[in-house]
Amino acid sequence: MRWLGAIALAIVAALAAWPPAAEPNSSGRVPRVGVLWPYSSSVAWPFSEALRQGLREVGYVEGYNLIVEERWADGSLERLRSLASELARGKVDVIVAASTPAVQAARQETRTIPIVMTLISDPVASGIAASLGRPGGNVTGLSLMHPELSGKRVALLKEVNPRITRVAAFWSASTPSYQIVLRGTETAARSLGMQVQPIEVRGPGGLDSAFAALLREQVTALVVLPDPVFRNQHKRIIELAAQQRLPTMYWSRELVDAGGLMSYGASIPDIHRRAAVFVDKILKGARPGELPVEQPTKFELVINLKTARALGLTISQSLLQQADQVLE
Repeated sequence: MRWLGAIALAIVAALAAWPPAAEPNSSGRVPRVGVLWPYSSSVAWPFSEALRQGLREVGYVEGYNLIVEERWADGSLERLRSLASELARGKVDVIVAASTPAVQAARQETRTIPIVMTLISDPVASGIAASLGRPGGNVTGLSLMHPELSGKRVALLKEVNPRITRVAAFWSASTPSYQIVLRGTETAARSLGMQVQPIEVRGPGGLDSAFAALLREQVTALVVLPDPVFRNQHKRIIELAAQQRLPTMYWSRELVDAGGLMSYGASIPDIHRRAAVFVDKILKGARPGELPVEQPTKFELVINLKTARALGLTISQSLLQQADQVLE
């Protein structure tokens, strides 16, 4: 029977280590968190799960002391405004908005409901936050630091193939901060003796014409700048890049998991897990405008060797040693 006592002690220890569930507020009302995604539900799923995991880690149990209401724009940025309006009318207590367009749509609908932003390239340059230390207004959250990472992404592409001299950069006007990221990419490329050819992708239907432009411009590599449209259409981008045998750099490892060559950036699931901490602080009374915007401190390089072989590329040992994960 000694083993039964050991099991009981283990269960007690595990329960003691589990974060206590937050109680419903004193009025008995269960807080409501709205989540605004620019993606389809299938694309958003891993990030949604990460957000929910983060909420559980800080003590929330859906249906008991928290209600989560999600809305998906399915890649149509025009729908974001109506979805944001729907959440605001539903009187949610906090809105988690993923991407710059989603945050801007939410801000257009409310300046009183707190907004926790994720997947933002530069909240200050985008006019969303007054500063990182004190964002002001009703918005706070996490920045992806994309402008600062542009140089590293281009340098990694050059390391894949030192003969690359002309690289294309896909951008979309749907993300207002694209100019900042594009400038960072161009500056980094010049320092490495490379030229950047910016190519605008006009909505989900513009990929075929954008890849046709790549052929005309005779580029030898591609950088896909962060954008909700590209994330929602990532399978088609990966397919067309493979057809043209273009080494392509992405901003998120999920695109490498799907067959892209390589990515460098912060963990998107980790960012959404961390967003739960902001939600918790706000529900407990913190003012969003006084909560400093957080920036990631850890970045991961992921390389897909199967894709590299299909493109006829040999990845150097030094680059493989830099990688946080190599997919065989």
